[in-house]
Amino acid sequence: MNANEVKSLDSQYLFQNYGRQNLCFAKGEAEFLYDLDGKKYIDLVAGIAVNALGYAHPDLVNTICEQSRKLMHVSNLYLIKEQAEAAEALASVCPDPLCKTLFVNSGAEANEAALKLAVKHTGRSRVITAKNSFHGRTAASLSATGQPKYQNGFTPLLSHAFDYVEYGNIEELKAAVNSETAAVLMEPVQGEGGVIPAGKEYFQAAREICDDYGALFIVDEVQTGMGRTGKWFGFENYGVVPDIFTLAKALGGGFPIGACVTSPEIAETLKPGMHGTTFGGNPMGCAIVKTVIDVMKRDQLVKRSAELGAAWMSQLAKVSSSTVRGFGLMLGLVVDNGRELQSAALENGILVNVCGGGVVRLIPPLIVSQDSLSAFTKVVEDFC
Repeated sequence: MNANEVKSLDSQYLFQNYGRQNLCFAKGEAEFLYDLDGKKYIDLVAGIAVNALGYAHPDLVNTICEQSRKLMHVSNLYLIKEQAEAAEALASVCPDPLCKTLFVNSGAEANEAALKLAVKHTGRSRVITAKNSFHGRTAASLSATGQPKYQNGFTPLLSHAFDYVEYGNIEELKAAVNSETAAVLMEPVQGEGGVIPAGKEYFQAAREICDDYGALFIVDEVQTGMGRTGKWFGFENYGVVPDIFTLAKALGGGFPIGACVTSPEIAETLKPGMHGTTFGGNPMGCAIVKTVIDVMKRDQLVKRSAELGAAWMSQLAKVSSSTVRGFGLMLGLVVDNGRELQSAALENGILVNVCGGGVVRLIPPLIVSQDSLSAFTKVVEDFC
């Protein structure tokens, strides 16, 4: 079967709600993807920051094979050994007092859980998020997303409990938070919005404002977490600790799983029956989470992300004379013609993503080689 035949089946049997490129991949290895004709591509998208360990990583393959022979799913009606082990592994890389985890299936679900937890814990009714943010496509997470283009047509489903402020504007955030505010929800770097860092001053101010009013500070680490920014979590770049943070994407290394992480005191708020999920925290997903964390520790991938990303940022800025922003291996190249650069990269067998009004988002696997990064740098140099 070729890509055109796949496209025909896609058109006939699938919802047409994705703007897909005419590419179809058969397999992957390390940071490389191979299409149905066997052509090799350097992947600097990583499934949208998901495949942190690349493709067909031997540790992940072994875990999946071994776990599939034992248990894939049993439900949260029972104790789950793999879930407890994954939560322990995650707690080992979290700052105090964040050591309690609720596993779910996706980033949107993690944000839904965080929002429910904040409202229940505080007994308050309002939530502050940022314009240009992205927090998911389910009802509450879509309501939290500060981009009307994603909300248009779904108004009857949206909550009106959200107020939106300019990202990075401390005075506007101060004016918005009051005694009715349950939480402030922010991304350390607006990923889909164009790889825009919040800045240390803004995040520290958000922490202080939440403390002043008794609101909870929730950080959406769905895209930035798990070493992507050169720290285990993006908020660590700003020297703050939130009350709650959410994870997904790289957490499962390609397997769908998310997490809501908080302190023992706040976690105590949710009693049996208040919140749950059928598939969240299943043995397969949690065995994979533990493996992802173990490999990241063993191979020092968080440190590698910081060092490799800093050098790459410098090289890209030098050859393009364009703004390059971000942290670690989450970079945004701000060019006037991002789509054209994306096409030029594809012609050279390199996959990149364009977001936030034309910014070229670079979010490769954390195991990416220097040669692969240099190949894209050469494309940028020739293009500019």
